[in-house]
Amino acid sequence: MVKLRLKRCGRKQRAIYRIVAIDVRSRREGRDLRRVGFYDPIKNQIYLNVPAILYFIEKGAQLTRTVHGILKKAELIV
Repeated sequence: MVKLRLKRCGRKQRAIYRIVAIDVRSRREGRDLRRVGFYDPIKNQIYLNVPAILYFIEKGAQLTRTVHGILKKAELIV
């Protein structure tokens, strides 16, 4: 099963998160299938690769609660 979830990057106290499609059994920093965006909570920046996200959702990928909130904030989903 594939999920769209956050992968932590950046340095200590300055976290930046990648939004990735990843197998459920992988760790948070594990190998991802594809990077589909990033989220910077400090600068409040969001970049989304919309076609890739829609592709994975169409194929049955599940969203974590945080990624769902980010996509809702970006008005990609309802």
